[in-house]
Amino acid sequence: MSDNRLSVFKTYKLYVGGKFPRSESGRVYEVTDSKGKWLANAPQSSRKDARDAVVAARKAFGGWSGATAYNRGQVLYRVAEMLEGRREQFVREVAEAEGLSKSRAAAVVDAAVDRWVWYAGWTDKIAQVVGGANPVAGPFFNLSTPEPTGVVTVLAPQESSFLGLVSVIAPVIAAGNTVVVVASAKSPLPALSLGEVLATSDLPGGVVNILSGKTAEIAAPLAAHQDVNGIDLTGADAELAKELEIAAADNLKRVSRPQPVDSDWTADPGTHRLTAFLETKTVWHPTGALGASGSSY
Repeated sequence: MSDNRLSVFKTYKLYVGGKFPRSESGRVYEVTDSKGKWLANAPQSSRKDARDAVVAARKAFGGWSGATAYNRGQVLYRVAEMLEGRREQFVREVAEAEGLSKSRAAAVVDAAVDRWVWYAGWTDKIAQVVGGANPVAGPFFNLSTPEPTGVVTVLAPQESSFLGLVSVIAPVIAAGNTVVVVASAKSPLPALSLGEVLATSDLPGGVVNILSGKTAEIAAPLAAHQDVNGIDLTGADAELAKELEIAAADNLKRVSRPQPVDSDWTADPGTHRLTAFLETKTVWHPTGALGASGSSY
């Protein structure tokens, strides 16, 4: 083989609706490592890309939220399997993106795989934790069950990009929501590669949509979008978060603000992100009445 062979550089694309489009704007921006060395050109998403991602997420919501919790758990576990199979690629990308040694990057990727498995195990259990039969004074059954909020925009953390990224995506979809993710502007490449893992798993197209570019430019139209039901502000600074909360109030979006636990993504994630975008449905049903057959119902 010739020593003069040219390397084939990877072309990074967005992940929207299960496909890999280039940005509608045609723009890209340079992504560098911690030492300023060029790594790749990443798509710079536009407002149109953001709107397309919301359309894809809404289209996928009915099927994903209607799937059984057990099935969603199987799909999330499959994502972990696929990520494990591409471990070496992600170790390299995370090391470059986050300025880590190979051993530390490997620990991050392993933790990300484990995080997918963690949330896969919760999909068919969270309803038992936050729902149940309620004691009422009267001849009624009163049952509360959780339901997903809908389409959620997630601003991925700017630092600790990969483990933090998985930690904000997995619980949202585990709960039955669909998501539009705004990747770290500084380190978007592992997020864009994650789209390839999702596409080769059993996750239906549109459940997760990944955009890259300037966080404020993409997040502003998503926060104001009337068909977005919730927004996670983890990756926003204080000034941007305030602006986005004001925009989100226009149609009463559910807003998840950064939590103290977010400063350490390796900590026990708990269940607060699983419940952040769940609504509670309460059903009343009479009890003790006799039907035509004489049996109670």
